[in-house]
Amino acid sequence: QVQLVESGGGLVQAGGSLRLSCAASGRTFIIYVMGWFRQAPWKEREFVAALNWSGDRTYNVDSVEGRFTISRDNAKNTVYLQMNSLKPVDTAVYYCAVRKGLTIATMGREYDYWGQGTQVTVSS
Repeated sequence: QVQLVESGGGLVQAGGSLRLSCAASGRTFIIYVMGWFRQAPWKEREFVAALNWSGDRTYNVDSVEGRFTISRDNAKNTVYLQMNSLKPVDTAVYYCAVRKGLTIATMGREYDYWGQGTQVTVSS
């Protein structure tokens, strides 16, 4: 089992920044891909970004390109999501997820473990 705990969410004005963190514990040696998803009110969960174990391969959705950056610190078993130039449409609960596969995936069903989520609210 892998446990994931997110932190760093909060309320920010449009144009502001937040950095989300996700600390993994448990059987972390099985972790390969770590990613972030989000779910806005009355919307389906959507993929945001992910990266592989070494961090040399990343992928994110077009809507956050140039604004969000995913990174990881394997020594701390932690993945980060730096969010800049935030917009009200970024308001959502953000979830960290872990995938035991070797390739980055964008579908939630391909991830094996999930955190409890952290709320991000961007005011206009």
